[in-house]
Amino acid sequence: MSEPRELPRRVVVAGDGQLGVLAAIALRRALPTSEVIVVGTPPDPAALADRVPAALPFTNKLHDRLGIEEDRLVREAGASHRLVVRYRGWGGAGHEGVAAYGAAIDPKLKTGFARDWGGGARGASTVPPPGSIGEVLAAEGCFRPPSGEPGSPLDDLDYALRWNVPAFRDLLIREAQRLGVQYLRGELGAAQSDGEGGIAAVALAGAGPIEADLFIDCTGPRAALLSLLPEAGWTEWNRHLPIRALLLGRPAEPVLSLADGVELVEEGWLSQLAGRDGRHAVLALADGVSEQAAVAALPAEPLGFVPLEQGCARRPWLGNVVALGDAAAHFEPLGWLNLDLAHRQLALLLELLPARRPDPRERTEFNRRAALMADRVRDLLGAHYAAPAAAQFGRLERSAELELTLDQYIRRGRLPFFEEAPLLAQEHSALLQALGHEAGEGPLAAAADPRAAEAAGAAFAAKAQAALQATPPYGVWLSEALRD
Repeated sequence: MSEPRELPRRVVVAGDGQLGVLAAIALRRALPTSEVIVVGTPPDPAALADRVPAALPFTNKLHDRLGIEEDRLVREAGASHRLVVRYRGWGGAGHEGVAAYGAAIDPKLKTGFARDWGGGARGASTVPPPGSIGEVLAAEGCFRPPSGEPGSPLDDLDYALRWNVPAFRDLLIREAQRLGVQYLRGELGAAQSDGEGGIAAVALAGAGPIEADLFIDCTGPRAALLSLLPEAGWTEWNRHLPIRALLLGRPAEPVLSLADGVELVEEGWLSQLAGRDGRHAVLALADGVSEQAAVAALPAEPLGFVPLEQGCARRPWLGNVVALGDAAAHFEPLGWLNLDLAHRQLALLLELLPARRPDPRERTEFNRRAALMADRVRDLLGAHYAAPAAAQFGRLERSAELELTLDQYIRRGRLPFFEEAPLLAQEHSALLQALGHEAGEGPLAAAADPRAAEAAGAAFAAKAQAALQATPPYGVWLSEALRD
């Protein structure tokens, strides 16, 4: 019979950005008898998980689990909803693809309704018909969050959120204070070893040494705590991914849209994320792009350059130190995966929550699964650079898993299963198609009864029409939500 283990008496979270504060909330809820302290260290401009104002649908579920209500994000943090991402130019000149969220996606639906309601100019041959309810609603600018009622035409709909980062962080701080999370501020210094490969205490400028049983490193790519340990190591992704710097734009006029965009451009790629606080533009730069050319290509006032050394920690949990976010994996914000990965790492930590003396098996399992998470993100990014029009970046190294994925998708229209993938299989397939990868047709698909496809198309058309009738214009819903 297993014996109950003593819980950590004190947990220190280094880093007070949106990731660090949410981690403190999560740990305080999971360990109500433990003291949780956030240490506000000097912010790192390259900590993308603290700067990116968006995540993926997994974050919505994590917020629900932690008591961060979505309606509060809308009212207090300027949140808005994203149903689709439009990819332009990745499949060639004039190509546009659309990727949506959720399991109810069939990129091959070609109903008459879909052709009529496809996003963009109707009848444009470069824009494929929609394969999801999200695409239909985004094209018409209609949306309200699903009610959860059985039989609702929105019951299969999934979505992502964006928000104003300072307002979101302030909301999280209020919640952390309500839960009794404590706060200190200062620069971290030398660490005292615990004799077991971890940290017993770390020096904090102006406060002396601070002891803890568990340290969470949310300090960004400098990994201020993890890097203090002699066994810390880093795996570079520069052979897999070509981007070496980002140019961030100052948010311009507020934009209310259910779609965001990522465009392949001569300098690299350009993402534009709609927000109630303004449109956020990020230009990703490959080697050899001059500062003058980058500034000229950015459709916004430049806010600053961020250098990128893409890669991941070899073991993000060493001793009693666990790295999350950019301290564990630092990479370009293509598809806004940064905070999604950080939140999935946090959820994994909650699943394997250690006692005061961690079990080595918990560390081993966390590091195994965290490594898989990072590898799958690297490969998902790599799939963008395997797109037909991405040859401008030259030949990049691909993992065996990415090579297998592309081979199976292009030859047979299927995706092999890999543990800890960031997207559902349907989402992954829709993304590959949006990037211009043409799906093949395997024997099973070729043998399918065409009447079944026609019936599925008819059912989709009926559900899409019902969804449109059940949703108001997004601006109308948002005004009502804010008024209520």
